[in-house]
Amino acid sequence: MEQNEICDLVLQSQNGSREAFGELVRQFEPTVFAIAVRRLRNEADAAELTQDVFIQAMRKLGQLRQPERFAGWLRRITVRMAINRAVRRPPEIASDPVVFSAVRCERQSPLDDLMSRERATDVWGGLKRLRDLDRKTLVAFYVEGQSLIEMSDRFQSPVGTIKRRLHTARIRLKDELSQMLQPA
Repeated sequence: MEQNEICDLVLQSQNGSREAFGELVRQFEPTVFAIAVRRLRNEADAAELTQDVFIQAMRKLGQLRQPERFAGWLRRITVRMAINRAVRRPPEIASDPVVFSAVRCERQSPLDDLMSRERATDVWGGLKRLRDLDRKTLVAFYVEGQSLIEMSDRFQSPVGTIKRRLHTARIRLKDELSQMLQPA
């Protein structure tokens, strides 16, 4: 189809001719579908998007001021809508039920539980050896789960100071724990 014929069909469609718009759909549907498949990598989604593109084009056709640019305008609509659909669509993950049966929950053994408790005891012992402000800072952040802003209010210090205190307190706790673990 020549450019003049496309322009005439666009103008007729803008004036309300459904037949002219139907002819535009017939002419450009393969192109729109090809772009959609290339973007979405799924023929069913591409077919659905193709319909949506032409519905959108029909609604917005009155805004097209240069009928000779219809093909490029339609391609832009297709690409934009394909990107939107791909971004909003959750990733499809198909798994065989056999895969799920092979996944096992790792249970902790009594030894693992004992080791975890022993590490927690060591950390709390190291915290007790720290200065009061270092201990309170670490406990507020890591145990109580306070945000930097909440800690700033609690300790009446700027957020930057709280960050520096956390950094310093972590280093001091690391030193305490390494001294506790060194053989005497």
